[in-house]
Amino acid sequence: MRALVLDAPGLGLNERHVADPAPGPGQVLIRVNACGVCRTDLHLVDGELAEPKLPVIPGHEVIGTVSELGEGVTHLGRGQRVGVPWLGFTCGVCDYCRSGRENLCEAARFTGYTLDGGYAEALVADARYCFNVPDAFDDTHAAPLMCAGLIGYRALCIADAKTTAQRVGLYGFGAAAHIVAQLIVHQGREFYAGVRPGDRAAAEFARKLGARWAGDSTQRPPELLDSAILFAPVGDLVPLALSAVRPGGRVVCAGIHMSAIPSFDYELLWRERQLVSVANLTRKDGEEFLPLAAEAKVQTSVTPLPLGQANRALARLRRGEVEGAMVLTP
Repeated sequence: MRALVLDAPGLGLNERHVADPAPGPGQVLIRVNACGVCRTDLHLVDGELAEPKLPVIPGHEVIGTVSELGEGVTHLGRGQRVGVPWLGFTCGVCDYCRSGRENLCEAARFTGYTLDGGYAEALVADARYCFNVPDAFDDTHAAPLMCAGLIGYRALCIADAKTTAQRVGLYGFGAAAHIVAQLIVHQGREFYAGVRPGDRAAAEFARKLGARWAGDSTQRPPELLDSAILFAPVGDLVPLALSAVRPGGRVVCAGIHMSAIPSFDYELLWRERQLVSVANLTRKDGEEFLPLAAEAKVQTSVTPLPLGQANRALARLRRGEVEGAMVLTP
């Protein structure tokens, strides 16, 4: 099969033919129909994530069709369309797994990072971590839901952990934010978009999706926020976001990687403001989010590209030239 392979960080991806993988017990072989390009893939290729499996095939926003079943798989069938997310394996027996926090499992393995992913014509996946995809989405438009959507949804749930936030700030308006924004509007709430300074296109995109305000992320929104979610991996935004939330508000860092957070005065954290992070996802997130996305009639803004243009797609993402999400199609 054809695949894009990372042999070493910083060297880009190499296209080559590799043997089709074979599913083991509890696994399925999936023919890839579409795979989204995520900022985490960029962090991987640029060497910002520690200890990847090398060589590795990136890609963890996978939509495909089950073609072979491994021993013991009974809840999936050949020809079934499924989605494969970032979280690709957990032990199932540790305290985290048994308490509904499998996203924190110490033995977890991740699609396109410590497991081969979807920048290929096929991949093997743990059948436990394959999601049913609502018929409301075709393959290309469903792909970003597998990470941008799921991580965004989890971040929103954590932002709402104490009370449903009526005014939500979204810092970095890309693949994840444009999905979460639609959920917020569907729920009758307001979102405020902080974009890269000077990025008028992103600000206009946010306004089209119903932003109450859209402006440079270095500016303070016109209203105090109940919560803020940082999708941009920029540590300098943390104190800015803290200064924009009301007392008792919460700032959620939603990325797997972030540049250094500068020191800030305790005053920004005082009065029970909270700074928290999001790690990975759980199957429960998928079971809740995917039907909700269909109910809310979420429309993912996608740019389809051939599989062989993966390096070009990552370069565009690195330069901030993407509206919504890019999706590779083999």
